[in-house]
Amino acid sequence: MLTANFESYIIICISPEFAKVSMDLKVKRFLACFYIYIKTRLFIIARPTILSIILGVILTGNINAEENLFEALPHTNRELSKQALLGKRLFHDPILSKDNTLSCATCHPLLNYGVDGLKKSIGFNKAKGKRNAPTVWNARYNFAQFWDGRAGTLQEQAQFSITSPREMNESLESVVRKLKQDKSYNNQFKLAYSNGVTKENLLDAIAEFEKTLITVDSKFDLYLKGDKNALSKDEKEGLMLFKAKGCVACHNGINVGGTLFQKIGVFKDFDTSGDVDYGRYEITKKSFDRFSFKVPGLRNVEMTAPYFHDGSVATLKEAVQMMVELQLGREVDEEEVNKIILFLKTLTGKTYE
Repeated sequence: MLTANFESYIIICISPEFAKVSMDLKVKRFLACFYIYIKTRLFIIARPTILSIILGVILTGNINAEENLFEALPHTNRELSKQALLGKRLFHDPILSKDNTLSCATCHPLLNYGVDGLKKSIGFNKAKGKRNAPTVWNARYNFAQFWDGRAGTLQEQAQFSITSPREMNESLESVVRKLKQDKSYNNQFKLAYSNGVTKENLLDAIAEFEKTLITVDSKFDLYLKGDKNALSKDEKEGLMLFKAKGCVACHNGINVGGTLFQKIGVFKDFDTSGDVDYGRYEITKKSFDRFSFKVPGLRNVEMTAPYFHDGSVATLKEAVQMMVELQLGREVDEEEVNKIILFLKTLTGKTYE
């Protein structure tokens, strides 16, 4: 199954001379991995996904094989469970907000790839959100929710969004009271949960619906499933550049990201003009986490502008150029950027209401 030659990756990442050095192959693999670590300055929080990739490279000698780095999204059963059907209704209902004007879909319209296109979303009483609203599509595959990772589950994410003063500004107790006053909701909750309307069931239903939000049949998924003609020559070259430049060190796995926290601005500082956002540090208060954010998944990235935690970058081209420079400390020419973008566009899958 593993066919790519590890020495070819060494040639790309280090030099042809190193590939020719006579030494134990596992030692050579370890040195190559260590080189990648140093070049990208990955401050890895011990995530199993990242560690398994590095160990896989050392043991198998293959970092080019996509099956070591990525995983295709599965097809899901479009016939929703009773819990997910209830969650879908709740997701689109402004009853969750204090003034009954905002729903989850307000900031996360599903047919617009789960984003509203704003730098920062507008919440209760016209309050502007602290950060750019990430997509809800494929969110189940993120190891944590929100840019700062303050929610570990989709249930916690839903609770934060409902109760945040900048978002819906409502209490769970108040939402439960409103739902209990609605006969239709009472009946639907009883069908889905034996104990009817509760805070826990409310959050669980929304989470169950969000788990069904998977964008299937992207060109890259077809490629991962064995159709090697699914990508064009230029798209395949873009994939190779994505790996060779080091992007794959953070953007890997089933969601092509969403598996770790990383400081934004490793080799060069990220422009923090205006409001300074310390990211993960605001949750942990650990200096190590200052300016660290959850690495976003890149699926459907061409459709989810603007980019970064502050929504400050409008185009995918500028985002790619900035990340290669700030995070990897490497140079990239326009042709390479264009090919990387061609690859990123193959991550766009199908959405549905």
